[in-house]
Amino acid sequence: MSEAADPRYRELDLWDDRTALSALWEAQLAAVAAVGPALPAIASAVAALAARLAGGGRLVYAGAGTSIRVAVQDGSELGPTFDWPEARVLYLIAGGEGALRQAVEGAEDDAAAAEAQVAAAGIGPADAVIGIAASGRTPFTVAAVRAARAAGALTIGLAGTEVCPLSQAAEHPVCLATGPEAVAGSTRMKAGTAQKVALNLLSTQTMVRLGRVHAGLMVDMRPANAKLKARARGMVMHLAGTDAAGAEAALDAAGGRVKLAVLIALGLTVDAAMRALAENDDVLRRALSRAPKTERGS
Repeated sequence: MSEAADPRYRELDLWDDRTALSALWEAQLAAVAAVGPALPAIASAVAALAARLAGGGRLVYAGAGTSIRVAVQDGSELGPTFDWPEARVLYLIAGGEGALRQAVEGAEDDAAAAEAQVAAAGIGPADAVIGIAASGRTPFTVAAVRAARAAGALTIGLAGTEVCPLSQAAEHPVCLATGPEAVAGSTRMKAGTAQKVALNLLSTQTMVRLGRVHAGLMVDMRPANAKLKARARGMVMHLAGTDAAGAEAALDAAGGRVKLAVLIALGLTVDAAMRALAENDDVLRRALSRAPKTERGS
């Protein structure tokens, strides 16, 4: 559908800038709205993805062109935001990493390269692969998902068409029906926007399920600069009901880990706080409810 020409935009190049921008903006709103009908499928994918990753598996994105560039943005933000290990995020990129910056002719048609990348990465039953293709028929992406599924990996397919090779290849197909583009075939527009929204939803809710968000706060973020250190201090103050000095002391004792610092600020010793998190799958809410009060410091 993205290849079709939308008659509404037939005279786009003749419109004044304000009129053209308004029409393009409306198309972007429509792209976001197109994610709504896919929410049940995304929810199903989240449940499966969280279960797979909880077992220690890797999150793998596969695609070509705009789709993989959007995916790399999503995956690269998981580390600083949720402390997701970089070693547990992989990318299967049509044309290799250089294709993220410059198009590689014919790369998206190379199914053999996709199969080779799956094999080289040792993708298997512990892993989860998200294939992204607006058309739903990109040979590289479809081949990557098929090979990963054959190897036992969980597979999710984000496509712009409900019935397509990618949807048929993936265990969890997600249809993002954005329709024709304002600039026919330019999937960096509506299709790319819908993909970004869907991937953000998918990865964020998966991190929530894995306990990396507490009370709407990113309690696993890495306080790597002054702004984030201040944010970490504020979270500890809010969650533990302590003052700035108490939060700073707790964060120092916790090596900057917010969840650990919250427990310490509430009175647990460092060892007890570490044990409480370890025994509760590193989920702060569970640790707060189960941490024995007898292990709190004086």
